[in-house]
Amino acid sequence: MAEHQHEHGVACSHHGGTTDIPTYNTLDLIVKEDIMAKAKELAEVIFHSDEVQQYRRAEQQINGNERVQALIGKIKKKQKEVVAFEKTFKNPDMVKKIEGEMETLQDELDGMPIVTQFQQSQSDINYLLQLVVTVIRDTVSDRINVEDANEPDPENCSD
Repeated sequence: MAEHQHEHGVACSHHGGTTDIPTYNTLDLIVKEDIMAKAKELAEVIFHSDEVQQYRRAEQQINGNERVQALIGKIKKKQKEVVAFEKTFKNPDMVKKIEGEMETLQDELDGMPIVTQFQQSQSDINYLLQLVVTVIRDTVSDRINVEDANEPDPENCSD
């Protein structure tokens, strides 16, 4: 069993071939647990954010709205009909007709303010999550670049 460094700087050892799961030393696991704890803490903060709470309220309204649920049910039924007429009956004319009916149902669904509010809340959460990931990525990247820039060039070392 040989211990070595990966390009990411983590020392690990493999048992047997290169496809085995690496084992990490205790210090690496502590760092990972710390990162996971912070990630869970951040997830909790996001869960309690206004955006997520608005989404949860909108989702409850959508789930409790009979008209919305009826339209969703009709659309799902039409989707199954399309598959049947495409695959089993090989009838492209009926496929077009049913797709037109589905589009009408979808337009009605999309035109409902409750659905628009739900879609906006989904979009807000996606934006928030993408923003968090971008900030983390950019901050780590900036720190790596700054730290790399401060290291002396190995060829110019006087040691």
